[in-house]
Amino acid sequence: MSKPSISRKDLDNQEFLKLRQATAKIAAELENRLKRHLATLRPLFVPRKMLGTYVKSSSVEEINGSDRAFAELQERYAAICENPFQLPKKLVTPLPAITNVIDCSPLEYVLDIGDEPGHRVTITSPTRFLLCYQSECPLKRLQNMVEGREARQPEEMRQALLCHLTLVLLLKNFPALTTLLEDLRYRIEIITVPQFGNLPAVQLTTPLDTFLPNDRFIQEVTQLSGIPAFQEIIDLDGLGNLSDPLEDALKALVPS
Repeated sequence: MSKPSISRKDLDNQEFLKLRQATAKIAAELENRLKRHLATLRPLFVPRKMLGTYVKSSSVEEINGSDRAFAELQERYAAICENPFQLPKKLVTPLPAITNVIDCSPLEYVLDIGDEPGHRVTITSPTRFLLCYQSECPLKRLQNMVEGREARQPEEMRQALLCHLTLVLLLKNFPALTTLLEDLRYRIEIITVPQFGNLPAVQLTTPLDTFLPNDRFIQEVTQLSGIPAFQEIIDLDGLGNLSDPLEDALKALVPS
């Protein structure tokens, strides 16, 4: 993923250990809570209600606006399918079935640290997640195929792209779904993934701020662990300042 902007704070070893333990517990709760929410909302995220007969389904009911939705899906797909995926531009209908199960995975990006070139660390966010319709080819596997670490499977690669693009378009065509997620204290954004030809993807952010220590500290920690990976740290000071979307909306209606 591309590197998002994030604040930096200096930490000593004792502070880091305390915050890392707290971050791990909070991150696990945030992810579990999100998965429960997505499972409950699953009936609202049926791709067929937007694409109609353009996607395989047990139902053959025509859907108003499906022609326009598929045309936009075809346009977005054609813009990214060639580089770096080397896939044909034309989509053949009906598209393979797309499940309404939504996967969430913590956002990851690469950070260059230290004075020596090539010292890269994979950073994981405990508060930001990528959402996508479930497929046999999640982003990590897709990246392995693109970079030659795994044999290319064109049909699975195409389905992976369609699973991302379809969810992006569903949220665009049904903005009430975004409003519902915002009422649950999530923020929804459409980001692009540069290493996948600027593939549009849905990013969900929970209402907690995170930060990173300075590069030297990250370098020392990763050298000790032997693993070039680090997790953003949740700012515990923000726990007492969580906003309530309903409260904020109602206050905005009342003159101060």
